[in-house]
Amino acid sequence: MTVTYNLPDGPKVPYTLRLIKFITQPLKYVEDFAKVYGDNFTIWGRRETHIVYFSHPKALEQIFTADASSFETGGGNGILRFLLGDNSLILIDGDRHQRQRQLLTPPFHGERMRAYGQTIREITQQVTNEWNIGKRFNIRASMQEITLRVILRVVFGVDEGPLFQELRQLLTSLLDFMGSPLISTAFFFSFMQKDLGAWSPWGRIKRLLQQIDQLIYALIRERRAESGQNRQDILSLLISARYEDGQAMSDEELRDELMTMLVAGHETTASALTWVFYWLDRLPEVSEKLSQELETLGANPEPSIVAKLPYLTAVCQETLRIYPILVNAFFRIVKSPIEIMGYKLPVGTAVVPSIYLAHHRPEVYPQPQQFKPERFLEKQFSSYEFLPFGGGNRRCIGLVFAQYEMKIVLATILSNFQLSLVNKRPVRPVRRGLTIAAPAGMQMIATPQVKRASKPALV
Repeated sequence: MTVTYNLPDGPKVPYTLRLIKFITQPLKYVEDFAKVYGDNFTIWGRRETHIVYFSHPKALEQIFTADASSFETGGGNGILRFLLGDNSLILIDGDRHQRQRQLLTPPFHGERMRAYGQTIREITQQVTNEWNIGKRFNIRASMQEITLRVILRVVFGVDEGPLFQELRQLLTSLLDFMGSPLISTAFFFSFMQKDLGAWSPWGRIKRLLQQIDQLIYALIRERRAESGQNRQDILSLLISARYEDGQAMSDEELRDELMTMLVAGHETTASALTWVFYWLDRLPEVSEKLSQELETLGANPEPSIVAKLPYLTAVCQETLRIYPILVNAFFRIVKSPIEIMGYKLPVGTAVVPSIYLAHHRPEVYPQPQQFKPERFLEKQFSSYEFLPFGGGNRRCIGLVFAQYEMKIVLATILSNFQLSLVNKRPVRPVRRGLTIAAPAGMQMIATPQVKRASKPALV
């Protein structure tokens, strides 16, 4: 029996030209295609490999609820293998992915996660205490410092001391270098991924990774020897966790998942926090509403109470909507013929759920280019309309923790400081490695937060 396939229409642009635009203008790349071809479009690749973008909520529902065996997802993200390793949750499929996911999810939820709130607040205070009032500083660098220290304390279980300082320095060097324009380009051109010695860009990455790996494996050995210490960091929890067959995670699995949590949870949260401060300075009415809500809390509120504030939550959600850190959810490679939105996709087709396009549908989000937190107070969006952390069985396991961390950091800073941009010109996201972010050099000035006197009671 002959099986017929049909793919959405799409551009037939020369590969190199298309790739250059994808690298240098990641948002315009999808915006321009969507304007011409609509909800679904095909990027016609070389040979028989085609990439199909979907952004309609119905299409996303069909993709995210499809049987996991319909797609291979790990293989579609092979570009990250050099960094995350063969055992990363992002790069494995099938039963192995499900087993690993079940083991990794518990530390990011419930009481354990809430216990990290005070740690996040303390780290935020430590970093912001180093600001010079009235002097400009790089807002992204400060947010990265906060999120890196949170990862090292909460996930790795290290704080202060030589190991902390060495890990912090190496990880900062690696992630900053990987976010540079040169390496952002190298991700997409295999000929640039050559180790030509310590002086070469890719060689430098390899050597930084080797040094980081030595420290991580030493930390794992040290932590295994500390059994019975009742530590609550995520590394210790994973060391004591067991698969259904009673097996523990290997050192290699632990290393790869630690790197995955670092890469997925450090840069991304720092980018989102940077955007929040940008929008608050651009829109004084949003800043004023948020300040009023925070003032209702009093001094040193419980982190769990902060996390439930409705307007603070809406501001974080709108930040993740308007410029999601990842333009697309993970690519899914079709393993057996599947139909999505009436299109019959052949084996080998790369399916791309477009987060950015889904977040800018006017019928879902009126005036989608405007920053309006109120939309999240007025309506509950489905997981096929609002999906900053992806969806289906590939949805980020750290999404609750990431949003929790954002809210605690913001509340802590805004309770003490007023931040204003040095350069008031509007900015657009730029590529930073595989993510999009605010331009790296964004400068702000911190001044003490003015506490408004409460209004006298009416007699």
